[in-house]
Amino acid sequence: MTGSEAHPPLSPSFRLAYVPGVTPGKWVRIWNERLPDVPLTLLQVPAPEAPDTLRDRGADAGLVRLPMDRTGLSAIPLYTETTVVIVPKDHLVAAVEEVTTGDLADEIVLHPLDDTLGWETLPGRPAFERPATTADAVELVAAGIGVLVAPQSLARLHHRKDLTYRPVTDAPTSRVALSWIEDETTDLVEHFIGIVRGRTVNSTRGPQPAAAPPKQRGRAGAKGGGRGAASGRSAAGKGQRGGTAGAGGAKGARTAKGGKGTGTGKGSGTPKGGRPRRRPS
Repeated sequence: MTGSEAHPPLSPSFRLAYVPGVTPGKWVRIWNERLPDVPLTLLQVPAPEAPDTLRDRGADAGLVRLPMDRTGLSAIPLYTETTVVIVPKDHLVAAVEEVTTGDLADEIVLHPLDDTLGWETLPGRPAFERPATTADAVELVAAGIGVLVAPQSLARLHHRKDLTYRPVTDAPTSRVALSWIEDETTDLVEHFIGIVRGRTVNSTRGPQPAAAPPKQRGRAGAKGGGRGAASGRSAAGKGQRGGTAGAGGAKGARTAKGGKGTGTGKGSGTPKGGRPRRRPS
């Protein structure tokens, strides 16, 4: 199998759907750093529509909320959000750090049509009708119509100065997941899975940068080794020459010293035997 057959050519772009409240900015930045030639397009879709958007191939992958209808889809849960209740700032709930669903028994609890918490039994008292969206429900909370239980990211997304929120300790939670068509796990999907899971650029998943052939690395190493060996021989040669010169210098010093100490014949006028020489008549 050739390299091109093992890793098909990358498609020209990657479409990522995401639901309100999810902030994919960090992952998009890493994608742009690692795959600058493959543009990533963001598509915001309402949470209830995200599964059908993926099944209809309106996006290559999506950041969705669980629970959802996962028919034909793969999903990797990424994190679980804190569930909070959104109330006016002058509400009694604002005076405490957290509440339970039982504390909301006397409240009108709004239940928007795009809610994804998966309630078995909604706490409190129901409103006369369900708001169409979470944004509409927040407006009703600000008008004093009721309270809203929602994932914390949605409370932050729809922040208002006259509203606040507190954790609900026993409410259902919303999990954010990465999802795609289960039979279409492409190289680009694998790349994005690696990014959201924190894999490094050297991960074994997906196509990898081509490494230098072993023979090239071997020649480079041999060449470097040859230079190192030559340098070693050169240094050794210099050391040997230095040692010879040093020895010769020492020998010369000893000879000169000896000559100085014993040389009395020629310069003193006294022969070696100790007899004075006769002067010619």
